[in-house]
Amino acid sequence: MIYLELLLTFFRIGMLGFGGGYVIIPLLSSEIARNHWLTGQEFADIVAVSQMTPGPIGINAATFIGIRTAGILGGLSATIGMILPSLILVVITAHMMQKFKESTLVQSILKGIRPAVIGLIAYAVIFFASMSVVTGSLFERNLSLELRGLVIFAVILVLTKVKRIHPILAIIISAGLGLLLYRF
Repeated sequence: MIYLELLLTFFRIGMLGFGGGYVIIPLLSSEIARNHWLTGQEFADIVAVSQMTPGPIGINAATFIGIRTAGILGGLSATIGMILPSLILVVITAHMMQKFKESTLVQSILKGIRPAVIGLIAYAVIFFASMSVVTGSLFERNLSLELRGLVIFAVILVLTKVKRIHPILAIIISAGLGLLLYRF
C-alpha cells in the first residue's frame, strides 16, 4: 500500500535527517530514485518550491512528494511520517534534557555528527549545482558550466553577501533573472 510505504519511508528519513533541511536532500534523493517516484528534475523543482514556501524544507518536500506520488492522502502520509520522529524525539529529549546536558558521551556524539552534517549539506550543494550551474557530472570529465545559471548564482551571491538582501528578495530577483535569461 503506497500510503504506508510513504509513511514509513518519510519516517525513516525523518529519523535519520539529523541537522534539518539540506541534510535530508541526499536521503530524499536516494529514496526517490529507489522507488522511481520522481525524475531528478522534478525532485529539484520540488526542493526549490519547498524552499520558497513557508515552513521547514523537509516537511514541505515530503508533502509535495507525497501529493505528487499518491494524491492528498499520500501527502498526508508523507508529512506525518516526516514529522513523527521529531515529535517523538522532542518529547523524549525534553524529558531527559537535564540529565544529558552535561554528558560528555552525548557531547562527543554531537561533535561527531557535525562534520557528517556538513558533508550532507555539501552533497546538496553539488546536487543543485549539477541541476543549475553545471552540465554533466561533477565527478566525470564531461563537466561544463551553464552560463545563465552561473550568472544568476553570481548575482544572488553578491547581493546576499555584499548588499545583505533578504532571502525572499533574492528568490524574487532570481525568478526574474530566470525569466529574463531563459525565456527571452
